[in-house]
Amino acid sequence: MLEPGNNDELPPIPGKRYFTIGEVSDLCAVKPHVLRYWEQEFPQLKPVKRRGNRRYYQRQDVLIIRQIRALLYEDGFTIGGARQRLMGDQAKTDVSQSQQIIKQLRVELEQVLKILRR
Repeated sequence: MLEPGNNDELPPIPGKRYFTIGEVSDLCAVKPHVLRYWEQEFPQLKPVKRRGNRRYYQRQDVLIIRQIRALLYEDGFTIGGARQRLMGDQAKTDVSQSQQIIKQLRVELEQVLKILRR
């Protein structure tokens, strides 16, 4: 099998809920032992484990694996650098979501204040 050079050449992710390690390996052009290793290195990767310790990855896991693959293989990051980059992206998302929640709370509190002033 020819390994795709970048994520643009990877096959589309089917509309399934769970994927086996073999399916994820094919979808991401990464060998299963590499996926198992990445699970130890990247806390964001947490496949569901079922009978006999079989791993089942969800769509979000596949997207994270493709992101890790791009950071390591295309952008030249080390494992540590890729981990920091992913955590930084997660922190930005968390901050953005927190800011949205705060804005919404403020609007709601201002509405309550208007009602109380009547």
